[in-house]
Amino acid sequence: MSVRVRFAPSPTGPLHIGGVRTALYNYLFAKKNGGEFILRIEDTDQSRYVAGAEEYIIDSLNWLGVNFDEGQSVGGPHAPYRQSERKDIYHKYAQQLIDTGKAYYAFDTADELAEMRAELEAAKVDNPSYNSVTRMKMKNSFTLSKEEVEAKIAAGEPHVIRLNVPIKEEIRFKDIIRDWVVVHSSTIDDKVLLKADGMPTYHLANIVDDHEMGITHVIRGEEWLPSAPLHVLLYRAFGWQHPEFAHLPLLLKPEGNGKLSKRDGLLGDFPVFPMEWKDEAGEVSRGFREDGYLPEAVLNFLALLGWNPGTEQEFFDLEELIQAFSLEKINKSGARFDIQKAQWFNEHYIKNMPESELIAQVNAMVNDERLAANLVTLMKDRVKFVKEIVSEVPYLFNAPAEYDMAIAEKKWDDLAKKAMPIIVDLLKGVNDFTTENIHHAIWEGLPEHEIKPGKVMQALRLAVTGVGNGPDLMLMLQILGKDEVIGRIERAIERLK
Repeated sequence: MSVRVRFAPSPTGPLHIGGVRTALYNYLFAKKNGGEFILRIEDTDQSRYVAGAEEYIIDSLNWLGVNFDEGQSVGGPHAPYRQSERKDIYHKYAQQLIDTGKAYYAFDTADELAEMRAELEAAKVDNPSYNSVTRMKMKNSFTLSKEEVEAKIAAGEPHVIRLNVPIKEEIRFKDIIRDWVVVHSSTIDDKVLLKADGMPTYHLANIVDDHEMGITHVIRGEEWLPSAPLHVLLYRAFGWQHPEFAHLPLLLKPEGNGKLSKRDGLLGDFPVFPMEWKDEAGEVSRGFREDGYLPEAVLNFLALLGWNPGTEQEFFDLEELIQAFSLEKINKSGARFDIQKAQWFNEHYIKNMPESELIAQVNAMVNDERLAANLVTLMKDRVKFVKEIVSEVPYLFNAPAEYDMAIAEKKWDDLAKKAMPIIVDLLKGVNDFTTENIHHAIWEGLPEHEIKPGKVMQALRLAVTGVGNGPDLMLMLQILGKDEVIGRIERAIERLK
């Protein structure tokens, strides 16, 4: 059987980075096994629908190169891929369960359900729920005659369809990551399958769609593990073989305790969404893309959050990830979200980016191709983000308005004060203002005045940039140009008397 997997997010807001990892693992598994990866939008809960969220999900996956073979926005043989457009399909299958006695009608009002729960809680029942015992005190197909049920439906009385959970049945299934899972049916309540508004619940829609779309493996987050026994029951109720399950470990807070949340990103000053998101109130949530992360760095970082290739290799392109990936090498325990590791990956991919591509990105910021090329040479090996190639050297665009006085107190000494006017004269004599000629003029000229160049280089840097540390000084001088450098040194001589 050909492998078919799906990523099925709900459009209730921006796609969390944990969801991106789930999509990535599905994609890698499909491609490793010559299978197909499907995107399905699960929007049965219309009360939580957020405009723009579906487009955001698709754009995020496209940015990362996690491309789907069929699904929402690209189509395919099992369209539509948006659950709100598949209502008739769910009604047909819900009726099938009714006809076979695997589901039943329930007419209980919200007040009656609340009263039932209150009575159970007062009786100290451990797990108050609508089940094989409590259903016998409620208004449903078990306590009403067939004629009463039909009359209520004909009269348009609000009702739901619930799963008829067997009283004494063991549910066993093997999870690829977690091994055998065993649950007794007495712990599962008669879940609503079709709501009073005619929309299916997640449980019914999920199982029907996975069956109709030929899904062979359900790879999803650990938070869905408690629902898996119910889903196995639903497959049994339909007489279908359930797919294989693999429940992924959680992404944990940087400290390692608890699930990673948006608040953790705010507190830790890092993004938890693939792209920037602006909600209806105008609040903006940061994105990895806008923060300057490269898609290949994000993919490499996410792949190793919970999966171990079993080798020492840490850097993988997408094709290498596909070849190395297997569900059996995914850890059971949660993966700590280390943003410093993500930055380390990004730094690596910047260093290894084709220089022409990097220059083009910097040129888009400075609109000067020659300057962009010089900046790349100067900063490529010193930054974690492309934007830092420009942002980390503000003094190349504006002369220093002030100087680091802690450096000045140490380095702007009598020797520096003596050397700076001499350096000005030496630089005036340089016709072709290149790094080699600048270096030659200073290193040949200062010793003639009994000054060792190395003793005053930090003072020269201070005069030109206002700070005591930074990238290659000679190249910075070349980038700034002869007149600008001389002007800056002369201003420093005046201001740092």
